[in-house]
Amino acid sequence: MKKSSVSRVSLLLLVLGSVFCATAQDNQYKIVTTAVPFLRISPDARAGGMGDVGIATTPDVSSNFWNLAKLPFTKQDNAIGLTYTPWLQALGLNDVYLACASGYHKIDDLNTISASMRYFSLGNIQFTDNNGNDLNTFSPKEYAFDFGYTRKLGDHLGLGVSLRYIASKLANGAIGDQVYKTGTTVAGDISLFKNASNENGEGLSWGIALSNLGGKIGYTDDALNKDYIPANMGIGISYTSVPNESSRISYSLDINKLLVPAPPVSLNATLTAADSAAETAYKTQSVVSSWTKSFSGGNQIQLLQASAGIEYGYADQFFVRGGYHYEDASQGGVKYLSVGLGLKYNVIDINLSYLIPSGSGITQNPLSSTLRFGLAFDLDASSSSNTTPSSLADPN
Repeated sequence: MKKSSVSRVSLLLLVLGSVFCATAQDNQYKIVTTAVPFLRISPDARAGGMGDVGIATTPDVSSNFWNLAKLPFTKQDNAIGLTYTPWLQALGLNDVYLACASGYHKIDDLNTISASMRYFSLGNIQFTDNNGNDLNTFSPKEYAFDFGYTRKLGDHLGLGVSLRYIASKLANGAIGDQVYKTGTTVAGDISLFKNASNENGEGLSWGIALSNLGGKIGYTDDALNKDYIPANMGIGISYTSVPNESSRISYSLDINKLLVPAPPVSLNATLTAADSAAETAYKTQSVVSSWTKSFSGGNQIQLLQASAGIEYGYADQFFVRGGYHYEDASQGGVKYLSVGLGLKYNVIDINLSYLIPSGSGITQNPLSSTLRFGLAFDLDASSSSNTTPSSLADPN
């Protein structure tokens, strides 16, 4: 029986993996890959304009995706947000995109609940066999649903936890001599946020977020053929300056570390019996063990990704943003600048971001030359009239 290949799916996953999880393809480096890498695509147009920084920035409805612990410090008691992100437009793919929705509700001054979803469409795929003969078409898709709870531990400290259901439907049914199914798993986030702003909204804030802590995911019934999901540890700081009653400037920095260990054998190595045994041990180790082993071996500094951004706000209604993202050359070398604009009109927030093209091949971000669009709706009409920078301060 002929073995089938999924050429376009493989291409898309290779691009995603190389951008978010890959090390340089060289004998001295081992490529770290994960399933469902769409979970690391920035789902927020505001953060996208600041180099994808969001762990400790001023809270908004997109805090669900970055640091759930920020939600009790938002200005409104209820809000919803929508974001649309085209993907790989430089390759002429118009049916690949990420769509996100989020919302929250403050039960009282201390407790907040939230929910969000992410839907990643990979377009229409033509399956072929090894001889290039068409088999059938399929529309791969991945999605995640979250439910979160945040507790305010004090006037300036919040703790958030969330549970996430993840599904990845890259193929379905029998294709050639292999039977594929939808890969599913469950994961959780835990995060902390310290809001040290004074009554004018000025001060230093920081946050810590552990995200995608969950089980492996597989697409067949082979128990050994399962992949790690992109568990991540992020630390962020943000300082807000209020030079006058109309202006606000925030400077933010995020550092992220993927909690996935490198495989024991590089892709271009010739496998030996010892290598095969090491790969089996790698695939069968527990998820918790994989988190701790991600800190062992190699230069840990090279494994970090950094994002820095700046946001200028005028009268809490007009915003200009800029940012930079850095990844070490040994990890793929993805580096880019981004810019963004924001406008608040009554109860509607409009955010746009643009990633300036840079790099080539796997070092070029798939969002290069892409305009990302986001809408947020503040559902508390009574609070929409408060447009002074002082409204950014802790409500307590």
